[in-house]
Amino acid sequence: MSRKINERVSSIEPSGIRRFFDLVVGRRDIISLGVGEPDFPVPWSVRESMIYSLERGWTSYTSNRGLKELRDGIAEYYKRFGVETSGDNILITTGVSEGLDLALRAVINPGDVALIPEPCYVAYKPLTFLAYGEPVEIPTYPNFKLNYDKLKSYERFEPKVLIINYPNNPTGVTYSKRELEEIADFVFENDMIVVSDEIYAELTYKGRHLSLASLNGMEERTIVLNGFSKSYAMTGLRIGYAIAPDEIIDAMTKIHQYSMLCAPITSQIGALEALKVELERVRAEYMRKRNYFVNRLRRFLNVKMPEGAFYAFPSIRGTGLSSEEFAERLLKEKGVAVVPGNAFGRSGEGYIRCAYAVSMEKLKVAVERIGEFVESLKS
Repeated sequence: MSRKINERVSSIEPSGIRRFFDLVVGRRDIISLGVGEPDFPVPWSVRESMIYSLERGWTSYTSNRGLKELRDGIAEYYKRFGVETSGDNILITTGVSEGLDLALRAVINPGDVALIPEPCYVAYKPLTFLAYGEPVEIPTYPNFKLNYDKLKSYERFEPKVLIINYPNNPTGVTYSKRELEEIADFVFENDMIVVSDEIYAELTYKGRHLSLASLNGMEERTIVLNGFSKSYAMTGLRIGYAIAPDEIIDAMTKIHQYSMLCAPITSQIGALEALKVELERVRAEYMRKRNYFVNRLRRFLNVKMPEGAFYAFPSIRGTGLSSEEFAERLLKEKGVAVVPGNAFGRSGEGYIRCAYAVSMEKLKVAVERIGEFVESLKS
C-alpha cells in the first residue's frame, strides 16, 4: 500500500515538535517546555459567549468567509498594527495553519520558488512542497534576521514568494520599521508576494508590532496571517484569519469552500468576544517569565533575549551534543522536554527551543534541571 501513497506526502518528515509532544503526553513526571501553548485558560467572557451560543442552538454553517461581524471586527482591530482593510478582504480560517496552506496553494504554481528564512516554523517548507513549490532556505545565523543583503544573494533563484514570521517562532526576534522597509524593497524589486505570519503580534515586548502590509504599497503584495490561539489561549478552538488583496482572498476562499467549508461557528463567536479582551496583563506576565527564564539560562547557556512570542532559543553548541541528543538526554535524565533546534531547519542545529508559557513554578524547576544537566556534561 505504501506505493499508492502520494510521493510528496511520503517524502516529508513528521513534525519534530509533535514527535516530542507525543513522548510526553499524559506523563505527569515531565515538565514540558516543548509545545507552544499558553498555560492560562480562555478568558471567561469568551467561554461564556460560546456557551450561550450553544444554549441558543447556534451550531449551523456560516458563510465560507466567516461571520461578517467577526471579519469587520478584525478589520477594525488590525488598524492598531497599521493596516487599513475591510471585512471583504478577510477570510476566517480553521487556525493559522489552514490559512498558510490556503495562501501557498493560492499563489504557487509548480516550480515557483518560495524563500524561507531559517530557523522557521515547521510547517513552512512542507506546505510549500505540498503546493508543488520549491522551498529555498535562507540561513539567518547568527542574529536570526533577514536584511536586504541576505535576500539579494538569493535573487538568482527568481523567487515568487517570501514567507516571514515575526515575532518569530522559534527565535523570538522581531523587526523594526526600518528593517521591514529593507525587506519591502527587495520584494518590490523582484515583484514578489509575501506571506506574513503575525500570530505573535500581540506578544511584542517593546513598542507595538508593525505589520508588513502597513508599508506603502505592500498591502497589494502581502497575505497577513493571524489568529486567536496564542494571545487568547484558544489553541484547540482552531480559529485564525487571513487578510489579503481581492484576487488572492478570492482564490483562498475558493479552496477553503471545497476543503473546509467554514471555520466552526462556536469558535467564531468566541473570537468575536475575544477582540474585546485587553491583553496588557497577559503580555506583562509573559515578560516576567521571559526575564526570569532567560536570565537564569544565561548562567550556563548562551541565549538572546526574545523580543516577542514566548520562546527562548539557547545555543547548546558548547556542550558537544547535537540538538536531538541534548533534547533526548534532557528528557530522559532530567524529565524536561524541549524541542531540538533542527526541527526548525538545518540552521537551527546547535540550539533548542524552550517555550516559557508554563507556570512560574514549573519554569523554576525546569531551568534548575537544565542547569544541572549542562553541568553534568562537564564532568
